[in-house]
Amino acid sequence: MSDAATTMTFHPQPQAGAARPWAFPAPERTELSNGLTVLRCHRPGQQVVAVEINLAAPLDAEPAGLDGIATIMARALSEGTDKHTAEEFAAELERCGATLDAHADHPAVRVSLEVPVSRLPKALGLLADALRAPAFPEGEVERVVRNRLDEIPHELANPARRASMALAKELFPAEARMSRPRQGTQETVEGIDAAAVRAFYETYVRPSTSTAVVVGDLAGVDLDKALAESLGAWTGGAAEPRPMPPITADDTGRVIIVDRPGAVQTQLLIGRIGADRHDRVWPAQVLGTYCLGGTLTSRLDRVLREEKGYTYGVRAFGQVLRSAAPDASGGATGAALLAISGSVATEVTGPALEDLWKVLGTLKEAGLTDAERDVAVQNLVGVAPLKYETAAAVAGTLADQVEQHLPDDFQAQLYARLAETGTVEATAAVVSAFPTDRLVTVLVGDASQIEEPVKALGIGEVRVIQG
Repeated sequence: MSDAATTMTFHPQPQAGAARPWAFPAPERTELSNGLTVLRCHRPGQQVVAVEINLAAPLDAEPAGLDGIATIMARALSEGTDKHTAEEFAAELERCGATLDAHADHPAVRVSLEVPVSRLPKALGLLADALRAPAFPEGEVERVVRNRLDEIPHELANPARRASMALAKELFPAEARMSRPRQGTQETVEGIDAAAVRAFYETYVRPSTSTAVVVGDLAGVDLDKALAESLGAWTGGAAEPRPMPPITADDTGRVIIVDRPGAVQTQLLIGRIGADRHDRVWPAQVLGTYCLGGTLTSRLDRVLREEKGYTYGVRAFGQVLRSAAPDASGGATGAALLAISGSVATEVTGPALEDLWKVLGTLKEAGLTDAERDVAVQNLVGVAPLKYETAAAVAGTLADQVEQHLPDDFQAQLYARLAETGTVEATAAVVSAFPTDRLVTVLVGDASQIEEPVKALGIGEVRVIQG
């Protein structure tokens, strides 16, 4: 080994380049001869194409006593067609390297397809078969119903899901579909059969009220031809207009304890109904809510997690529920669930709620800081190019905009407005979103341990229900 000194050359660390301008992709909107609306978005390099289909079959349309039928229909769409049995259909999808999923929510039923671009025409044909002529075989529908029934006990045992059900039941009138579980209860799902699913499908699923979103690298694809030969062959008559019931809610401050004897944690869900994306306050509300509980460095986590050690994390968020289409009297309207969620140890449930209310009170008295606002803007706007790196992410957001009757450039405009929103505006929006005297609090935990400490806080009438 040589004794000569070894010289090392140190090169300067590369510096980050200037950020390139970015905007949320703008889709091209067209319509097929059967009335199906199509939004397409070419994303160079995205070799896995994402397709989202919005079907105008909202949960409000479910027949009385058959809550959950939209979910059963959505799951059964791929369980056989007029060309393939359920097994054959699954095998054909596998040969395409494709995945097909469907779910039902308050605004609509959503069907999602992802497939390599080289197999897109074949996969679109399979998707069209599922939409055009689902077989709904009795045996397959019965199996889907049994699977759904098997899920319900697990959902009831899950504290977060149980809290969500309890909050919906408290906020909305009993006759409102939003007051009941999205995917139905054991009693309603047990009453669903293949005939009822076919009737629901025939009433609400048709191309003229549906929208297809296609996102990916479409340079080598004759998409017009592929669509015309697949989804373009789907037929159906015009739909009768459905009145959209207004969303009403009672946010009188109160506490509901879902009793879980022996629980070592308490699940918190605190919420009310507020502005949705059609409201001018939405960008400021998004920004302020993020400062309150959008990340580990937010107000709630700084106090409840970092300072007090009560929780692994508490989040504040806004979730759009449903929006009505514009009418002659004005623009579209809707509502969002504004909520705070998390879990804490049973013995600190009272102190954690007390500190949470203090955080909300301090926010009203002193407001957000410019530093909090700047970090939130950077996190929300700065990471957007990464958030929408995949075709599926872009397609999902475009489909959300369709469901919520928003303009095609809404997301692009939202990021511009977030960047322009000031600290004072964000503070006013989040204080209005979470007024301390107008919050419904659901606690899933051991009532014998937490009821009295919660009553002592004076944040509203306390009621205990069985878990």
